[in-house]
Amino acid sequence: MYTSGTTGRPKGAVLSRRAVAADLDALADAWAWSPDDVLVHGLPLFHVHGLVLGVLGALRAGSPLVHTVRPTPGAYAAAAGAGGTLFFGVPTVWARTARDPASARALAGARLLVSGSAPLPDTVARGLRAAAGQSPVERYGMTETLITVAARADAGRRTGWVGTALRGVETRLRGEHGEPVPDDGESVGELQVRGDTLFDGYLGPPEATAAAWTGDGWMRTGDAAVRDADGWHRIVGRMSVDLIKTGGYRVGAGEVEAALLDHPAVREAAVVGEADEDLGQRIVAYLVGEGIDPEAVAGFAAERLSRHKRPREVRVVEALPRNAMGKVRKALLGDGRG
Repeated sequence: MYTSGTTGRPKGAVLSRRAVAADLDALADAWAWSPDDVLVHGLPLFHVHGLVLGVLGALRAGSPLVHTVRPTPGAYAAAAGAGGTLFFGVPTVWARTARDPASARALAGARLLVSGSAPLPDTVARGLRAAAGQSPVERYGMTETLITVAARADAGRRTGWVGTALRGVETRLRGEHGEPVPDDGESVGELQVRGDTLFDGYLGPPEATAAAWTGDGWMRTGDAAVRDADGWHRIVGRMSVDLIKTGGYRVGAGEVEAALLDHPAVREAAVVGEADEDLGQRIVAYLVGEGIDPEAVAGFAAERLSRHKRPREVRVVEALPRNAMGKVRKALLGDGRG
C-alpha cells in the first residue's frame, strides 16, 4: 500500500497478512466491534482508513458493511436509519455532519462514531454531542504501522487525544537527540512505535527501510506528539513541518490550529513556522473562513494559548493546498509561498 505523500514522494509499504490481522483484532477489542455491528463509511478505498479498516475490518469482524460512495451527512443519516451502528469518518465529514443538525440527530442511535486521519476540532465534537448525543473516538496510525493508538469505546471522550496504545503495540517519545521525553502531557517528542502491526519494509531502495528504524528496533513515525501519565497521546503534527522552534520553545502546530478552529469564523487552519531573525521561527497561521478579522482571531487565540504558542501573524486565504487524501500540503505555505 502506498503512503499519501504528505511530506514527500509516496512510498510503497509492504504489509503482511499477519500485521493486518493483528491490527484489526486489536481494534475490535478496543471498539467492541462484533458481527452485531453494521459498519458505515464513504471513505476512499486506496488507503488504510477506507480499505484496511473500512473493508478488511468488516470482513475480519464479520459485520456487514455499507459503503455510501461519498461520505455525505445525508448518506450517513440514511445508513443510520437502515441500521448502521459503527461509523467511520475524517474531521471534514464530521464537521459537515455537525453543521447539518437533522443528519447529526439521525446518528443518535449509532453505537460508536470514529474519527481519524487528522485532529478533530473541539467545536465539531461539541456539535455532534449536542445533536447525536456522542462525539467520535479518535485514533492514530500511518500506512507503515496501521493503527497503533486508539481511544477505546468504553473510555471517556477526550477531543484532540487519540487514545492509548493498542494491544500488541508499544509507544515511546524521543527528543531531537534520542533522549526520553517525559509523559507530562505537554513535552513534545517524536512518537516511536513497535509491535505486531508494523510493516515489513518499503519497496525499492533498502536505505529507506533502514532509515525508518532506530538502532534499538523502534519505528520512527516522524510525528510529533505528547503523552500523559495515563498513556493518552495527542498528535501535534509532523516533526519536519509542524514542530516549530520559536524563542527557545518547541511548539506543535496542531495545538495552535485546534485553538484557532474554536473561533466561529474559522473553518480551516494551518499553522507553520517561518524564518525570523529574533525568534528563529515565528508562528504564522493561514485561515479559511467567512468574515475573519485577523486581529480578533489573534486576540481569541491569545486567550487560549501560552504566550510563546500564539500566532505572530494571521493570513486569510481562500483555500489551503491539499493532497488527494485532503491533508494540507504545508510545504506550499510559508515564507511567501502561500
